[in-house]
Amino acid sequence: MARAAVSTAPFSPPLPLPCHAHSRVGILRHRRRGVTTAAALPPAADLPPLSLPAAAAAAAALAAAVSLSDPERRRRAQAEAAGGGDKEAVRAYFNSTGFERWRKIYGSATDGVNRVQLDIRDGHAQTVAATLAMLRDSSVPLAGATVCDAGCGTGSLSIPLAAEGASVLASDISAAMVAEAQRQAEAAMAVRPAPAFRMPRFEVRDLESLEGRYDIVVCLDVLIHYPREEAKQMIKHLASLAEKRVLISFAPKTLYFDLLKRVGELFPGPSKATRAYLHSERDIEDALREAGWRVANRGFISTQFYFAKLFEAVPVAAAAASQ
Repeated sequence: MARAAVSTAPFSPPLPLPCHAHSRVGILRHRRRGVTTAAALPPAADLPPLSLPAAAAAAAALAAAVSLSDPERRRRAQAEAAGGGDKEAVRAYFNSTGFERWRKIYGSATDGVNRVQLDIRDGHAQTVAATLAMLRDSSVPLAGATVCDAGCGTGSLSIPLAAEGASVLASDISAAMVAEAQRQAEAAMAVRPAPAFRMPRFEVRDLESLEGRYDIVVCLDVLIHYPREEAKQMIKHLASLAEKRVLISFAPKTLYFDLLKRVGELFPGPSKATRAYLHSERDIEDALREAGWRVANRGFISTQFYFAKLFEAVPVAAAAASQ
């Protein structure tokens, strides 16, 4: 999906960031113990010279602009317009302009898709590929496994899991996203019918209302819609549904990424005006540990306009028994 906000949103993936004169290139490397990316930065000799007074003036102007952007005020206005809080704003967004935008990003067509959207598509696809690689490397066979794809968006993960024989619950806060995911799953099943392809069960639900028990729970690019405390509670709730594996991706909170996000908020645009929260790795690990899980594998996916940490967690008791 796009993914969710104070509930599940469509996948509202990671976060489009402002364009730079020199791009960073994310290079995905999968290893058995994790996924990493290396960023290629331009050498200093390639950068234009900038005098000290000019650099100071530019930094001051940027700081002033960022301080005036007031993203919280925009978030409150969006929530009020939707008639509620973050959850209502996200649901409304991903059932309207957000749905059209993210369906285009998650799709395969290139007509009418700009460079930023193509880059985000690539970043999200790398996250899905890294997730599948981690699951295939685990001791839990995908064929016959029960999987909850919390915040399924247009089915970018649910459909490949179903093609490998997993029994998938695909849920999203957005009815429009769920309908599109089901349409794409039906098209996939026409090419590869049962029993090789197991049609996912699609439901319109927010994260809080998810229930049941699953071998694996996956939540990709959804926590970007959750403020810190709600995100930690949501992780605990998702972990309570899982038996063997929990996989979560999130936009990491660092000084660098936080600055990029704030600059990006200076240019929100009507089709991407949702709240976006970055999270520290420690917060995510603490929430998992408090729920009885530990991070066993991790990865980092980065393109020019997309960045995400990917954690795979296992129950603490199971991890201790295997040692």
